[in-house]
Amino acid sequence: MLIRPANVADVPRVLPLVARICALHEQWDAERFKMIEHPERQYDGWLRKRAVDERSVFLIAEKDAAIVAYIVATVEPEIPIYLTPECGYIHDLWVDETYRNEGVGRQMTMLTIERFKAIGVSQVRLQTAAANDVSRKLFASCGFRVASIEMLART
Repeated sequence: MLIRPANVADVPRVLPLVARICALHEQWDAERFKMIEHPERQYDGWLRKRAVDERSVFLIAEKDAAIVAYIVATVEPEIPIYLTPECGYIHDLWVDETYRNEGVGRQMTMLTIERFKAIGVSQVRLQTAAANDVSRKLFASCGFRVASIEMLART
C-alpha cells in the first residue's frame, strides 16, 4: 500500500470516498450530521485547496492504482485566551472497508501528526461521532485522548 500526499488530480477519485464518509455520519446521527444533497461536490474545491496548501495535510493510500483511503487536516486558529495559538485539525479519515484493520488509518494519522509537528503545530485535534467506537480506539492508539464532549440540543 502506497501512502502519499494527494495532488489536485487525485481529488475526483477521492470524492466517492467523501460521499461514503458523509453518508455514514448521517446514518449514525441524522440530526447532527444532516447533509446537503451530494456533499462531496462541496468538498471538491476545498480539497483542491488542501492539496496545494503547505499547512494542510491531505494524504491518500493507493492499492493497485485505486485510492482506498484518505485523510485531510488543516491548521485552525484558536481563540486568543489560550496559549496554543493554533492547532492541527483532522477533518476526515476514511479507509475502505476492505482495507480496514491493516494499519492504514493508523499510519495516515501518525503521518499527519508528524507533518504538523514539522511545521511547528504543537496540538492536533479531531472529533468523532458518538457511535464511532472503532475510530476512538484507533485515535487513542495514536496518542489522542478525550478532551471535550460535544453535546447537541434542538432549538
